[in-house]
Amino acid sequence: MASFVDRVVLHVSGGTGGHGCVSVKREKFKPLGGPDGGNGGNGGDVILRVSAQTTTLLDYHHAPHRHATNGGPGMGDWRGGKNGETLILPVPDGTVVKTKDGEVLADLVGEGTEYIAAAGGQGGLGNASLSSQKRRAPGFALLGIEGESSDVVLELKSIADIALVGFPSAGKSSLIAAMSAARPKIADYPFTTLIPNLGVVQAGEVRFTIADVPGLIEGASEGKGLGHNFLRHVERCAALVHVLDCGTLESDRDPLSDLAIIEAELEKYAVDMSYAGVDGEVVPLNERPKLVVLNKVDLPDGKDMAEFVRPDLEARGYRVFEVSATSHEGLRQLGFAMAEIVKAARDAVQTAPPKVAPPVLRPRAVNESGFKIRREEKNLEPLFRVLGEKPVRWVKQTDFTNEEAIGYLADRLAKLGVETELFKVGAKPGDTVVIGEDDGVVFDWEPTMMAGAELLATPRGTDIRVADIGDRPTRSQKRDEQIERRDAKAAARAELEAERKAGIWTESVSGRRAQAVKESHLDSGDDD
Repeated sequence: MASFVDRVVLHVSGGTGGHGCVSVKREKFKPLGGPDGGNGGNGGDVILRVSAQTTTLLDYHHAPHRHATNGGPGMGDWRGGKNGETLILPVPDGTVVKTKDGEVLADLVGEGTEYIAAAGGQGGLGNASLSSQKRRAPGFALLGIEGESSDVVLELKSIADIALVGFPSAGKSSLIAAMSAARPKIADYPFTTLIPNLGVVQAGEVRFTIADVPGLIEGASEGKGLGHNFLRHVERCAALVHVLDCGTLESDRDPLSDLAIIEAELEKYAVDMSYAGVDGEVVPLNERPKLVVLNKVDLPDGKDMAEFVRPDLEARGYRVFEVSATSHEGLRQLGFAMAEIVKAARDAVQTAPPKVAPPVLRPRAVNESGFKIRREEKNLEPLFRVLGEKPVRWVKQTDFTNEEAIGYLADRLAKLGVETELFKVGAKPGDTVVIGEDDGVVFDWEPTMMAGAELLATPRGTDIRVADIGDRPTRSQKRDEQIERRDAKAAARAELEAERKAGIWTESVSGRRAQAVKESHLDSGDDD
């Protein structure tokens, strides 16, 4: 099988950032010298880089999962963790990076061109970086964030100036072998060429590259033969050369019908937007400059056929060349004609100013909060989802086993305005709040009664507010307590009503008040 792969799905993930360190400096006669925990290192990036030594995507076909190294954790004495190493993935020149949906992310052309396929995660801050005048000795640190993960599609589009197209066994491989130092496989049966071949041609002072792609047949757009799988390799070419077989032994084929079939297949191929000219427009394959080569004129029947069809082709506006890959007849004239087209295309690129969209700077609005709250419903209960880059990142950095870290998160969210916005959208204490998408962190929301945990006299690593939250009843417990209080009140009312009906209450309230006044006068010695 051919060891050539021009399309792979690559699964990449950046390294995870290292966790920050919680440490307190201790020296002789200084039992509490202050926090000295270092920051965690950042995770490594995954970068795609064009390399001249790479010509195929075969390595990524066999090993499609690539992961950069993680960052090291922070350490005491203000020592930061080691950053993860960047993973460089070499790709061939002309590789297009796309999403699975077909969106073009990058077009890698030119030696050394790079694209960050997955960024590494940010390292967590140590308690030394979190200390302030109010929070002098934090008992917590921030966690490192996971690196980006993505699935990208790599498509290789050969960098060539001229493309040879035609039916199988038309002599394309023989032609590129005769005009350059390339040595593609050549045999006397169809579909000998299974992979694109490149060759470098020198014509006078112009040096250019020609590409030979597997042959097309009628119905290639519908998947017959090798289909359109390899036509992406001619999308970057400035011109096409139709190689017509004048010495074919098949009775139902002739150069004119072959040309019509190939032109129809090229018209059905849609060039994507991954390659465009300097004006930002994409020229379809069938509208690019073309040359027609009548090959195999060294054969007697081939010479006669070429002389028969040449007037008709020239009448259609084609430049026609009679050549023989075996005897090299007409190859010099063909090479100079190709060089003329290539030079004109290169001059057009150099003279035409590139079409660059002016940059648009969009500063953040004054009233933009940096997050949004979406009201949802789950199990007939209200649910409020907080979305935003900062809240989601802060949750990922929080160590939920540390009460002080949870309190620090609550202070950050309150300062950002999350609690105020929750009140505005109708959230009530005890409602479910989720920060992030489907895999977000779920809370039973309890409004912060007092902020500034750094002002509270609590041991390091604890937060009195979190302890209070742990003692608060849940919604179901509150509901049960309310039912119990309601039942107790109803029982008390029934008992009082039963006593009244039994005649225990015989005196009115006014009578009891009059008797009390009389007794008070007797006690004071007033006979009246």
